Amino acid sequence: MTEGRLWGSRFSHEPDRAAWRLGRSVDVDVRLWPDDLAGSHAHAAELERLGVLSGAERLAITQALQTIAEELAGGAFVFADGDEDLHGAVERRLVELCGDTGGKLRAGRSRNDQIAGDLRRYLVRVTDRRLLPLLAEVRRALADKAEEVLDWLAPGYTHLQRAQPVVLGHHLLAHAWALDRDAGRLADARARMDVSTLGSGALAGTTLALDPDRYARSLGFARAAENSMDAVADRDFAAEFLAACALLGVHLSRLGEDVVLWASAEFGWVRVGDAFSTGSSIMPQKRNPDVAELVRGKSGRLVGDLVALLVTLKGLPLTYDRDLQEDKEPVFDAVDTLELALPAVTGMVGSLRFDRERVAAAAGGFALATDLAEALVARGVAFRAAHDRVGALVGDCERRGVDLTDLAPDELAASLPELAPAELGSLLDPAAAVARRAGPSGPAPAHVRAQLAALRARIPQLPQGIIG
Repeated sequence: MTEGRLWGSRFSHEPDRAAWRLGRSVDVDVRLWPDDLAGSHAHAAELERLGVLSGAERLAITQALQTIAEELAGGAFVFADGDEDLHGAVERRLVELCGDTGGKLRAGRSRNDQIAGDLRRYLVRVTDRRLLPLLAEVRRALADKAEEVLDWLAPGYTHLQRAQPVVLGHHLLAHAWALDRDAGRLADARARMDVSTLGSGALAGTTLALDPDRYARSLGFARAAENSMDAVADRDFAAEFLAACALLGVHLSRLGEDVVLWASAEFGWVRVGDAFSTGSSIMPQKRNPDVAELVRGKSGRLVGDLVALLVTLKGLPLTYDRDLQEDKEPVFDAVDTLELALPAVTGMVGSLRFDRERVAAAAGGFALATDLAEALVARGVAFRAAHDRVGALVGDCERRGVDLTDLAPDELAASLPELAPAELGSLLDPAAAVARRAGPSGPAPAHVRAQLAALRARIPQLPQGIIG
């Protein structure tokens, strides 16, 4: 059981089996192997520079590390019962391949600085190569769909009650801009991940003259950590990453909720494509927007991942504590969850087919009440009075079971004498109402087109195959 231990000589008794199983993490941290082996190559170069390794010894270690990489990549690497973690498994195999020379690689390096650097490099890699590209695809799908329905009339909502008319492209772009902020948060968090920790040792560096800046350059990090104690204790970068993922999950959930509502018979606005819908095991007529619901549900996992890590970190003294072994599972879960959810959302958005007439029919009526009140304000009426008068008119319509657009022109003119009858027709036209909302961020179609162009300019053009 203890074959792969890196610390056994201090102790006279073997670990208790239950304690060993509790502390064994190789099944979790194995996914860090590309980053761990990259750090080992960089460390071998440093040890050769200092004369701790000869050129021949470094070559033997390099070749053995390449063999280990091939075994791990191909699924041929055999983990022993005594491998406590990835680092121990790699060292054990290194010694098997090149004898005592393999044991020299541990000089000047601790699992503390090693694992912190591995996790940082993994997160930089997965953010750059997977999450940001996948998020760009969702934003692109929303932009494409918004362009398709750019000037279609739709009601905007507050409190899930019809509020004011907009265009459907404006509504879809609201979701796209939220996801654009998420991309910015991930990119911002990535900048603080981009720090090399090798050379920090267990917490206080080492008496060997290792060069942290050389490690940083070799591993592709932007810089080296400033403080060795902070380097091994810090998991802010992981918490910040999870915070960005949690908020991204919330935004995906809100998009999913809109799709669920719009696809209901009560709304009847949209049909989700067959490939992104499911049926019922008992009700033959059912057509369920399951992708939207599943993504809405996955947001709970992402929020939970953040909470789990924050609770782990909140009471830890400096520097490294074994509690930090719990840092990887929430990170990996968030990555896995988003890698599942983001492509599904991209496909779902692309499959949406809106019913233009059904959506537009909900955009008029009482949703135009604010336009009447603001027209009175333009005639010198105080907004408080205008609000009261139009509100009373709406209340009277509700009691009679009619809409504003059902009122005869002379009846409207009698209630709102400041407004000319010809003007009232325009005020109760949803298309004209949208055109009047011509502020830069508003729903007038010309401004929505400009907004769409601005959003597209922020979505990176991805190299072919980067997501695969």
